[in-house]
Amino acid sequence: MIVKKVMAIALAGRLKGCDGEDRELVSLTRKVLHQAEGVLEEMRNLPGRRPARLKPLREILETMGERVRQVIRQTKARVFQGITQYPHKILSVFEPHTEIIRKGKASKPNEFGNLVKMQEAENQIITHYEVFAERPEDFHLLVPAVEQHQRQFGRAPQMVAADTGFYSLKNERTIQAMGVRRVAVPSRSTKNSERKKLQRTRWFRSGQRWRTGCEGRISVLKRRHGLSRCRYRGFEGMLRWVGLAVIADNIIQMGGNVRRTTSNGGVLRPIFGLSSDPNTFASARTTPIDR
Repeated sequence: MIVKKVMAIALAGRLKGCDGEDRELVSLTRKVLHQAEGVLEEMRNLPGRRPARLKPLREILETMGERVRQVIRQTKARVFQGITQYPHKILSVFEPHTEIIRKGKASKPNEFGNLVKMQEAENQIITHYEVFAERPEDFHLLVPAVEQHQRQFGRAPQMVAADTGFYSLKNERTIQAMGVRRVAVPSRSTKNSERKKLQRTRWFRSGQRWRTGCEGRISVLKRRHGLSRCRYRGFEGMLRWVGLAVIADNIIQMGGNVRRTTSNGGVLRPIFGLSSDPNTFASARTTPIDR
């Protein structure tokens, strides 16, 4: 019976823009939920030690039941009442931490997953990454990124390069006070002639070219290491998936630097080049990881 109802839900879900089918979909979902609640009640009333043995399965069913109730409530609010800003919205009953991410891309107006921030230094080494359970504004991330760099290397970088989303005058002054000599973070909306002149200087444009190259690192992580879609479950799985991709890419980059150095007859130095002299640092654009 449940299998037939699941197939009916899937069939109703393909029909768009019809209020009758939407109501039937909610009704079918409620019926499946009621059947699951009946199964839970039977599991609780089983004799002997069987309820204890079934406790893990019961907890999973209870969790999924609560998520389905939340989906029913938000569906009624959005479809039947026109309320689009519903609190604690669930996009997936299997991955409830998934968020809607809008990055202004014409080809992908909406993406679903979690936002990841990458920090990269010389020799294309990723020095830090962070996966966000809730998407922050990019300009909130710049100062913490420089603070993280200071903790790792004991000093601020000479240059910080990032895209325009990270810019604010307060951010720029804060990281300069922390010891950053050059801040190559553009302000697109500025009308100040001095600011425009600064953004046309050679070092500023060089920093932005270097930052653009860091965008390629995100593309490589997605194509070579599968970062475009997480195959693990849960937010902890997301953290593990991203971490493994970063480790794998850093190993490849370090191996390439060793090979180039030794093949040219040079002296093998520390791979990072930034462990003793972290000259440049870039906080690359944040990127969504799909579920």
